[in-house]
Amino acid sequence: MSSTFARRSRPAALLALLGALAALSGGCGAGAGKAPDGTRLTVTQDFGSRAQRQFEAPKVSGSETVMRLLQRNAKVTTRFGGGFVQSIDGSAGGRRAGRPLDWFFYVNGIESSQGAAAVRLHPGDRIWWDRHDWGAAMRVPAVVGSFPEPFLHGSGGRRLPVRIECADPAAAACDAVFKAMNALDIPAAKGGLGTAQVEDSLRVVVGPWVAARDDHALRQLEAGPARSGVYARPSADGRRIVALDARGRPVRTLGAGTGLIAATRAGDEPPVWAVTGTDDAGVAAAARSLTERALGRRFAVAVSGGRPVALPEDPAS
Repeated sequence: MSSTFARRSRPAALLALLGALAALSGGCGAGAGKAPDGTRLTVTQDFGSRAQRQFEAPKVSGSETVMRLLQRNAKVTTRFGGGFVQSIDGSAGGRRAGRPLDWFFYVNGIESSQGAAAVRLHPGDRIWWDRHDWGAAMRVPAVVGSFPEPFLHGSGGRRLPVRIECADPAAAACDAVFKAMNALDIPAAKGGLGTAQVEDSLRVVVGPWVAARDDHALRQLEAGPARSGVYARPSADGRRIVALDARGRPVRTLGAGTGLIAATRAGDEPPVWAVTGTDDAGVAAAARSLTERALGRRFAVAVSGGRPVALPEDPAS
């Protein structure tokens, strides 16, 4: 089930609506048609820190849905008329150490506003299911761990325009992000911060946090994961980035030279990515980490001492 619906704390009326949605869409996924190719399916736990299943070429059929894809490739139990994933290969939602725990899914790194039984699969889609604690953030609207998605295949089968907005378009970090996109055959425009407004575009904001925070979507990070879904909290002056654990508690405060790669959304707008840091050195470190290897299966990434650190951070690491 999508993280929008997978909430045990939601009112009974919403659960009834979820059941109705599942009843209406339960027949999806078995229809005729060409099977979407290039699909990947990833199943993890604890914000991607524990790999459970990885399918580079999962079993897939024509007119597939996210739910049916999962059911073809794993043992799944559901609730509420088949619209809510309760368990995958025996790992179930519920509570752990008194904390709420459930399954959530992302399509090309974007949280869906619909249930898994209603979301159609498109060629190239990367589907990621993760079971995690949602007590600190009931919603994680976007993650970076499916890179180069959503830039490569977009959302809902539609590739979106990509714009790289830089605090300094002449900076080496801005050029590095632009070249990283081009190397992946992702057409991207490059310019200054807020110099163009294109509807339904994916934006990558590159620059120190003191400049990046002017973006209305990214400023949500300063309010913590309950607001942004990102387990890092930059200070308003941009000099510090607090790395948080899965409960939203501070693990450590990172200072000069720290980079951050994170994604969030404002309402239903397309995700906005930040390639940012406490200073120019931090931004450069983040730009160098804009790779599938550094970002894979991570919700967000801090770069400390030149090393990518998964967020939320494990206090024991």
